[in-house]
Amino acid sequence: MIRIIGLEQREEWDVIVRSFEHFDVYYLSGYVHAFMLHGDGIPILVYVEKGATRAMSVYMKRDVADDKKLKGFEAGKYFDLITPYGYGGLVFEGDVSEATIKDIYEELVAFYQGEHIIAEFVRWHPMLQNANLVRGVVDVIDLGSTIHIDTTSEEVIWQNITSKNRNTIRRAERNGIIIEHSDNPELFHTFIKIYNQTMDRDHVEEYYYFSDAFYQSIAMRLKGKYKLFYAVYEDKIIAMSIILFVNRQVHYHLSGSLFEYRNLNPSNLLLYKVACWAAKQGYKTFHMGGGVGSSIDNLYKFKQSFNRNSCNQFSISKIIHNLEAYDDVLSYRKCNDENFDKESFFFPLYRS
Repeated sequence: MIRIIGLEQREEWDVIVRSFEHFDVYYLSGYVHAFMLHGDGIPILVYVEKGATRAMSVYMKRDVADDKKLKGFEAGKYFDLITPYGYGGLVFEGDVSEATIKDIYEELVAFYQGEHIIAEFVRWHPMLQNANLVRGVVDVIDLGSTIHIDTTSEEVIWQNITSKNRNTIRRAERNGIIIEHSDNPELFHTFIKIYNQTMDRDHVEEYYYFSDAFYQSIAMRLKGKYKLFYAVYEDKIIAMSIILFVNRQVHYHLSGSLFEYRNLNPSNLLLYKVACWAAKQGYKTFHMGGGVGSSIDNLYKFKQSFNRNSCNQFSISKIIHNLEAYDDVLSYRKCNDENFDKESFFFPLYRS
């Protein structure tokens, strides 16, 4: 049995997600609602029951014709799927033998073909390691690694931090930085200013700027599952992070800092305090993500300084469910865009 649940059934959606032992915030209806407002597609929960096995995954369903680079393509003809910003992919319970998972995938492919879904892009969850269950069934591409902090206790947290970062954290405290946290939605006004300034400084793509409605959705739909942590120096907020948490797991979602206070190292102290808060609240891990584009860059090394013993494999899958239809869309793009780069590694290629 395969079911598709939409956000209009969000209560049932979350009941199903929470029925899985290893669910995470990325699967909840409140999380994906914000990214629907951001224009990432229509959220769907795919739920499967087969014998002694259950599976679920969350996707953003996108009409191929909605892509500006495919202007004029017939609306409603073909769709593709992508896991929401962050991490996801199928979560299984019960019989997780390769034969069973293969059977489920074959049924899903047939179902997707009937729904005119031609391609699927998955960012597998590094902490759940769900990519390992499908390696013999679909192509899994290992990219880089991500970092998490073991929040079993404050002692474990401190032991895993590099000596250089420990000194930086101590120095930030001596500088008079105070870390506070709240779920007051009024703080999003300050967060947006600091975050957008950070994105301007880093010259990021337009995608990484979010609307007021996006943040309002987090405040309303993820109430009780987020906090804003912020660093205060001389009565001024100089760094902020949106932290998400559910089911024993904490996630570093979005963050920003004021450039002129960078030498005070507010982010080092802030993240350390997040980890300590998580330990006190009984959460087991604080997942920080990896480097830009899964590379071992300065961002990755910064995160790694919080746990020198952490290394979680991050993997993706690029799956074509209907090659003939996929090639049809690709040909349309080639014929209508003289600047199209057919050598791009982007997937699906027709959206590159």
